[in-house]
Amino acid sequence: MMLKNIMNLEACKPLYVSDPDMKVSKVFCCDLLSVAMSKASEGCAWVTVMGNRNALAVASLADVACIVLAEGATMDEACLEQAKKVGISIFQTDLPVFDIGLLIHNHIE
Repeated sequence: MMLKNIMNLEACKPLYVSDPDMKVSKVFCCDLLSVAMSKASEGCAWVTVMGNRNALAVASLADVACIVLAEGATMDEACLEQAKKVGISIFQTDLPVFDIGLLIHNHIE
């Protein structure tokens, strides 16, 4: 699956996409930053409700493909600008973490 496939999911709103052709390898769901830092795999779609600078730092360290903000979580403009600077794609959805994680998982080739 590519990021452009997540962009095309009706449930996901792209807030910023760095590279639509970036490959997404799997889904990782977690809201605890210390766990995400050690367990998120490179190229994953990280589903979380954490839309802050610390989440961006963890996403950058783990080299995730994107952050998917679930359950209506948002990211302020300053954080979105930081996401653009470091090249981390951000999506937003009102779906619960499990539901959007499963939806993305089911679309991974």
